[in-house]
This record gives sequence, structure tokens and C-alpha cells, in this order.
Amino acid sequence: MGRAPCAQMMLASLWACVYSRFLRGWLKWVLRLLTGRCELQRVCGGARAGAWRTHGIEHSLELSKNKVLRNAVYVGEDEVEKCVTDIMKEKKIIEQKNKDFKTDLQVCLLQISGYKQLYLDVENLRKVPYDSDNEEHEEELIKLWNLLMPHENLKARITKQWCNIGFQGDDPKTDFRGMGMLGLVNLVYFSKHYASEARQILSHSNHPKLGYSYAIVGINLTEMAYSLLKSGALKSHFYNAVPGLPNIEHFHQIYLLLQLASIPCDSNKNLTSAMFTLRPRKYFCMKRVQLWLVSKFFLAFPDNLVHRISYL
Repeated sequence: MGRAPCAQMMLASLWACVYSRFLRGWLKWVLRLLTGRCELQRVCGGARAGAWRTHGIEHSLELSKNKVLRNAVYVGEDEVEKCVTDIMKEKKIIEQKNKDFKTDLQVCLLQISGYKQLYLDVENLRKVPYDSDNEEHEEELIKLWNLLMPHENLKARITKQWCNIGFQGDDPKTDFRGMGMLGLVNLVYFSKHYASEARQILSHSNHPKLGYSYAIVGINLTEMAYSLLKSGALKSHFYNAVPGLPNIEHFHQIYLLLQLASIPCDSNKNLTSAMFTLRPRKYFCMKRVQLWLVSKFFLAFPDNLVHRISYL
């Protein structure tokens, strides 16, 4: 039983290698003769704006044998306009006859570079360790407590009270080792913008039998969002929902969606929450399965996904 999937994967890899090395070039040549347009022109003219077009452009550029085209997926925002001009020069595309192409290609390259920059921004924040000697870090942590527990004051900075909101010990700084400040920033963002929902989820986490550590699960949801971003599973969503350059705010909204999905579903909830029947408590033992389900969800329903959050 185990040999069949391996054989299929080997055949798929072999076919991909043969196609990219030999067949793809001939197919592109034939299509250019028949249509009079290069592959980039065909993608921009044939695919609707958003993920379909941007994915097609990205795929074409990555597989190109031309160094100028291949490097186009790595240019920064300030280099996009010049890069488009260089590509049109390399492919001998006349701007006056292809005005829409230049604009469409520029939008695609902005989205591609924007996604890569977003990942770098998120990664840089993740790499910042929580520092108890840093006043800004401490203020963020205290803010989290005040947002979740507005009617209870902390008796001390190091106290068992932190366990009430789901930290493992009397000093939360040790729980941020994996995700760094990114984990704390996400927890604060959710608690600030969706205070009532955050307290509702915190209340559910204190269930005597089905309870879980709210803060720890929140940090693990940050890891899930980060993993989706790093793997490229969120590309379709961002290419569809963000016409320009995504920023850290858009990443926080993905985290919001994952947090809100942990609220128990009922008949009044829409498709978004109904997709997530796995509870945060199960996240630890089903991490890979849940990550796969979430990535498939983002690929299947990429359009305006962030806007659905407000209806949960």
C-alpha cells in the first residue's frame, strides 16, 4: 500500500522534470507562433485579475531561462517599474500596442514582491525575543492582561495569575520563545480589536473538562499563520484580497480568522466558521492535519476572505 503513493510521486517528479526541461520550451514556441504573443502576454490577457493571473506570471518567471525574467520575482517594490520595462525590452513587447500588459504585469510583480516582503516583516518580528528589561515589551504584556481581565488587577509582575489567561507559569516571557514578539503582538491585536470575542474564547478555555491554555493556543495559532505564510499557502488569498502591497495588518487579520474560528459553531454561523470544526485543544496532536485543512480552505475560498471575519 505504501509503495503506490511513492511511485506516483516519482512519476510526477519525473514528468515535471521532463516537461520543464524539454517539452515546455517547445510548447511555448508553438503557442507563440500560433498566437503571436509570449507566455507572459497570454497569461495577462487570458487569466482574470487576482490569484489566477499573479500565480501564472510568477510560475512563468520562475521557470524562465532568461536571467532578467527569472530575477523579476525577487525585485523590491521600488524596482518593479524598471523591471517591467526590462522585461518588455527582452520580450520585444511594444508598449503602445500593449498598454494593458504593462499595467497588469506591474500589479502582479507588486503582489509577488509584497508577499515576500510581508514574510520578511513577519519573520523579523518573530525573531525578536521577549525581553523583560524592555519597557515596550512589558507594556504590551500588561496591556494583554488588562484587555482580557479588565476587572482584576495583577498583584505582581511575576505571579500565578498569568495562568488564568493560559500561560504555563508565573512568568509569561518563557512562553514566547518559539514565536518571539510576534506571538504577543497577535494576542494583543486580537484582544484589542475583538475584545468581547477574546473574552468569550478565554471563558470557553476555562471549561473544567474541555479547557485548554488560551495564551498557549493563541501562540500556536500564530505559528500556524506563520507556517501558512512561509509555505506560500496564503498567496492565493493575498493575491485576491489585497490588490496592492500586503502589510503586517493583513497578517494579523489571518490570525483573527483562526482565533474566531475556535468559537463554537451554530446554525447562524457562515461557511468560514463551519469549516473549522477542530477545536484549539486538538491543535497539539493534530497540528499537521489542521494545517493542511486550513491551507486547503484558503486555496478553495480565497476571495474577500478577510471581509468575512466581521460576520462571525
